[in-house]
Amino acid sequence: MTSSRQTATQMAEAARDWLSSLSPAQRKSGHSLVAPSDGATDAERRRWFYTPTDHGGLTLHQLAPSQQRGAMRLVASGLSEVGYATVVTTMGLENVLDRHEGFVARFDRERGRDPGSYYLRVFGEPGETGAWGWRFGGHHVSLNNLVIDGDLVSTTPCFMGAFPATSPLLGGAVSRPLGRVEDLARELVRSMPADLQRRALLLPKAPSDVVTGNRSRVSEGDRVMPLVELWRDERFQDDVEQAKLHVTSDAIESASGFTADDHRVLEYTPTPKGACGRDLDGGQREVLRALLGTYFDRVPASNSPLAAYDAAALDAVHIAWAGSLDAGRPHYYRLQGPRLLIEWDNAQGDANHAHSVWRDPDGDFGTDLLARHLAEHH
Repeated sequence: MTSSRQTATQMAEAARDWLSSLSPAQRKSGHSLVAPSDGATDAERRRWFYTPTDHGGLTLHQLAPSQQRGAMRLVASGLSEVGYATVVTTMGLENVLDRHEGFVARFDRERGRDPGSYYLRVFGEPGETGAWGWRFGGHHVSLNNLVIDGDLVSTTPCFMGAFPATSPLLGGAVSRPLGRVEDLARELVRSMPADLQRRALLLPKAPSDVVTGNRSRVSEGDRVMPLVELWRDERFQDDVEQAKLHVTSDAIESASGFTADDHRVLEYTPTPKGACGRDLDGGQREVLRALLGTYFDRVPASNSPLAAYDAAALDAVHIAWAGSLDAGRPHYYRLQGPRLLIEWDNAQGDANHAHSVWRDPDGDFGTDLLARHLAEHH
């Protein structure tokens, strides 16, 4: 049995145990009996969010403590130790943000910033045959996993964020859950010779968010989505809260100062933009590989593609930057190559609100492998 299959086995055991702990009423939200497929019936599995909206499933605060333990056991099965620590730290930041905002109700919810509002849902029947998957998400977390015939085949989109991205701790220490994810990219671009850096720097200002947003599929021409569009429902029931969301969305867009031409420069294209990995020197390539590791090593080692990034693979990775190269200023970067799209943005909240996502433009949610499986077995 390969380590990837061992990971899938652990996932299946954790998923079955969690599902068996649910009441019939809880199962209606926590378990979709529809197995992953390549049709419209699978659309819900491919809906994902990173805002504090309804992600679909059972929330942690709808679960008894023993059920919460089972849920987090399943979440941990799809993450490395450092990935799990980062996710639960991100969840805990909701308490910090709640204090910062004055402990108020927001987003048409009783508690706007809520570490219990993280949602888990299992799709299909966990086992060694057929296809099944699970999704876990809430504010600044989205984990999406697909298992086919007992093998974990997809872990993207994989989103992790942090707000605040930087917060003080006792004794002058600082909490920066995604600090290296930011710093390594800045170090890489700042180390480039002038001509290469000019190729990497696409714009002097940063977009308000990651360019591909929470779209189920990455497509040519994708541009930054306004905040108001990154929610499950079209509008809140409370008109006041809906108006507040629009005001916040408009303010974020205005602060970015982006024009139509700026959006055109940064829009997603299948042909990568920026500086090419083949033009980096040895030290810069090591930094690039370390930067990739801050994304790939979020998942278990059995599913991290980092080992496959040899010299030839690094040659094909492009890095593009927008915004300031000074720490503490709004900025954005993108890593792109074959089957690879990574985006980072830290522009909102005076550059103290970080978003990071790892995607496979050709196979998010395992759609390519799932289609092949269905063609061969159905």
